[in-house]
Amino acid sequence: MPSLEEPPARSSLPDGGSDDEPDPELLELLRQHLGMGGKKYNDLPPETRVLEGAQYIFDNAIDVALSPAQTKEAAETIWRLMQKKAYSTQTWSEHELHPKTKDESTVDFIFTMDLLNFSFWSEEKDQSKRFCIEYRGKRWTGYWSLVAALQRALEEGIPITTPEFWIDEKECTEELLRHVFRSATDEEIPLFQERVQCLREAGEVLCNEFGGSFVNCIDDANFSAAGLVNLLTENFVCFRDETKFNGKRVRLYKRAQILVADLWACFDGEDFGEFNDIDKITMFADYRIPQMLHQLGCLRLSPSLESHIRDLKPIPAGSNWEIELRGTSIWCVELIKREIEKRHPEVKTAGLQGLTASEENTPPDSETEAQATTKKEEKPQKTYGVNAILIDFFLYDTMKNLEEEHNESIPHHRTRSIWY
Repeated sequence: MPSLEEPPARSSLPDGGSDDEPDPELLELLRQHLGMGGKKYNDLPPETRVLEGAQYIFDNAIDVALSPAQTKEAAETIWRLMQKKAYSTQTWSEHELHPKTKDESTVDFIFTMDLLNFSFWSEEKDQSKRFCIEYRGKRWTGYWSLVAALQRALEEGIPITTPEFWIDEKECTEELLRHVFRSATDEEIPLFQERVQCLREAGEVLCNEFGGSFVNCIDDANFSAAGLVNLLTENFVCFRDETKFNGKRVRLYKRAQILVADLWACFDGEDFGEFNDIDKITMFADYRIPQMLHQLGCLRLSPSLESHIRDLKPIPAGSNWEIELRGTSIWCVELIKREIEKRHPEVKTAGLQGLTASEENTPPDSETEAQATTKKEEKPQKTYGVNAILIDFFLYDTMKNLEEEHNESIPHHRTRSIWY
């Protein structure tokens, strides 16, 4: 296995992609211009091309690989546990910190949350000294520290989810934002200045281009999850999570995709969360899911990369190691999803939000209660749908639980970045 050299930095890419990568959208436009038939460009269904890039990364990775046998075994384990725990979109809303309302203010909250949803890990070895938010009598770390900070600010009367507020530097000062993200320890939130910049830039785009509300972005996407991801990455620089790998432009789009997924989960696939192509969203490439996939035996690392991660050494954003970890993880979750669908085709008819009742588990009125109870024991009451979003949510929650129990097989990799 190759030793770690100074990796290439994340590239600044023009919107048109790399010179050596054919762009299907541009080719389609050219065909139209030459009268070669085919669909009009505007009629083409939106594609994020994240999965395409993930497969390319997997096919060309050197230091990260997958175990086919372990991936298939993990798929069955994940399926059984998700069914046992009745894992669905409703699981998202059950957490005490996630919004319970279902209105435009909730959309504002989710946009703000995922705008700032990156880089919470600490270099502090003493957990009691790590950045955390004190709220509702508890101390919250990681992603939950962000959610707690936003909820706390709103309770204090600070309009932290309002784009007009973000761009008003007289009212929304850095001092006030430091107060919003104040820690219960001496360590402040990582990448504070980058978070301020994200708020300012996104506020400008929303106020100048979308009437000051992310709801208008959702409307413009016309019920397309892929369309909303593309709208985000095209209009908001801080959501444009893409780079070059072996000369090819690849899109990872962690925060753009998780924003769409959170809307879908929060609103149970209805209203602001209604998307007719939600299955185009992939797993969200961060540092927790690769850690969990390694725990399951799916993800295999070269000795040099594994020792680097175990030694808690940083991996630069945009380096080959980092891209291989993220891209291969996306592809692994896709393979897990396909294996579940192959073994349990009923998940497709179950619907992604919950159950599909059948005659076998819906007893006729004439049956006695005892007979009905017997049938309930014989057949599960619910079959819960599965997609990459729900698999990601499940793996993330499981990894956090394992970490709290100190049962993780490997630390997560250390990359300081706004992308995750």
